[in-house]
Amino acid sequence: MRAVVQRVSRASVIVEDKVVSKIKSGLLVLLGIEDQDTGEDIKWLSKKIINLRIFNDVDGIMNQSLLQQDGEVIVVSQFTLYAQTKKGNRPSYIKASKPDMAIPLYNQFLAQMEQDLGKKVGAGIFGADMKVSLLNDGPVTIWIDTKNKE
Repeated sequence: MRAVVQRVSRASVIVEDKVVSKIKSGLLVLLGIEDQDTGEDIKWLSKKIINLRIFNDVDGIMNQSLLQQDGEVIVVSQFTLYAQTKKGNRPSYIKASKPDMAIPLYNQFLAQMEQDLGKKVGAGIFGADMKVSLLNDGPVTIWIDTKNKE
């Protein structure tokens, strides 16, 4: 799994002119899924995201997690995180899981995040043409890949 985690002051997802998710302070997570992803990837990534110390403490130092801030989350599926751009100018998405594999893993990830966070997690609509709006706070943007745990 790959995730782009963005600390936001606010974020929303619109599908067909309807707001399907909206948060104030928290995280917008763009999530890419490949066929090799497992339940272990889901558990590891969820815990990593909610425990990242990327929120400011009272001294203005990034020293608090989403849990400590009682922040909100929106998770949006994004197969383009697996774009391969080595050859030519048209990216290949061959490594991204097809919907029959990706949808169950996406739903499992949402459920794991809700369990770990202890509250409802916002989501996009898998496969829909989504309009994602955000106000990146910082800006703070972090890339995480479960196959490359650096």
